[in-house]
Amino acid sequence: MSSIRPWRDIERRTTRKIMVGSVPVGGDSPISVQSMTNTPTPDVQATVAQIRSLEEAGADIVRVSCPDEESTENFDQIVKAVSVPLVADIHFHYRRALEAADKGAACLRINPGNIGSKQRVMEVVQAAKANGCSIRIGVNGGSLERPLLEKYGEPCPEALVESALNSIKLLEDCDFHEIKISVKASDVFLAVAAYAGLAEACDYPFHLGITEAGPTRLGTVKSAIGLGNLLWSGIGDTMRVSLSADPVQEVHVGFDLLKSLGLRHRGVNIIACPSCARQGFDVIDVVQQIEQRVAHISTPMDVSVLGCVVNGPGEAAQTVLGLTGGGNGASLVITPRVPSSATPDAFEPANAAAASAATRASAAACLAAAAASEASAYSRGRGASPAEAMDRSALVSAETDGFRTCGMGLLAVRWAASSSKATPCSSASPATRWR
Repeated sequence: MSSIRPWRDIERRTTRKIMVGSVPVGGDSPISVQSMTNTPTPDVQATVAQIRSLEEAGADIVRVSCPDEESTENFDQIVKAVSVPLVADIHFHYRRALEAADKGAACLRINPGNIGSKQRVMEVVQAAKANGCSIRIGVNGGSLERPLLEKYGEPCPEALVESALNSIKLLEDCDFHEIKISVKASDVFLAVAAYAGLAEACDYPFHLGITEAGPTRLGTVKSAIGLGNLLWSGIGDTMRVSLSADPVQEVHVGFDLLKSLGLRHRGVNIIACPSCARQGFDVIDVVQQIEQRVAHISTPMDVSVLGCVVNGPGEAAQTVLGLTGGGNGASLVITPRVPSSATPDAFEPANAAAASAATRASAAACLAAAAASEASAYSRGRGASPAEAMDRSALVSAETDGFRTCGMGLLAVRWAASSSKATPCSSASPATRWR
């Protein structure tokens, strides 16, 4: 079946599929989003609390560092207290991998640059086999094996690729194939080139990341450039955005990256203008309020918030609902698809006659209520659960069905500071709906 928007299609690299606990990675599986705890692992209560906050944010997989025996001693308690599969992060001490595997880790992350001898790697493989664990080969530009540094002079794409291929062969020689690979670097160019080179050399799934990307703003920019480049090229099966920030922010940025490329849909995608003198309301304030009010919604949908009618109506026509600033102090709330359970009153902002601050809050509350109603309608009235709605084809089908059913008729609600009650204009025609 041909795509209705071929210019948005991304042909993903063909890979093997492995399992990280209950989460499939690679093949035709959705690209999973990961993060990592930064609490002391022996503090079970704090670590479980952080993992649960990551689960709530949408993380599919969580990595937990196991630097010492104390960290693996109660690892099984952490596993039992959370829902997401856990990856045990192992460096230097191969015995921690053996212990974590026995304690319920779904995956073992080992670094070929510091895990030790071939015999030790073989012991790790045997532990993984015995416990049903997958293994992530985690090559990093900052910890390459000494022979490769001597051979190439410095970390370079060829060195990272060679390190990964050497480790793959070592695991394959042990008849182990439940492998995913990362070739991370803090340098965006180095990481992208390494992943691109490795993609031509093997068919194992990739864990993407720009390592040590830095604080929230700079790290997000680096990750957007590096990971966005790879994802747009079809490379990548699971990912972590590495930020020097609350790990929950890594999950949010990860989903936003995937959402921007149409590779994964979760939560409300807010399309908003930067605002200018033409704005009919305080766009920045309203966007901030909406972002807070709809943060709990996981069902995928688009919402537009634009300050004037230059682009507002056109953007709103492509979204679940939109707020557009009009003339003479009026604004429009527009939805191309009215949820079956909704009435015009459901979109009517309270206190519309109040001061501008109250009007802004009303706009945010109006859109939040409508978004929540639409989220419910997706799962109840459209025959698709929130999980199914995350599937790209199901979402496109739902959108197409919605536009056809409504015949592009819009429900527009107009309010002004001078009016005590919004006036609904049901099924306004395209020619008159903006008046």
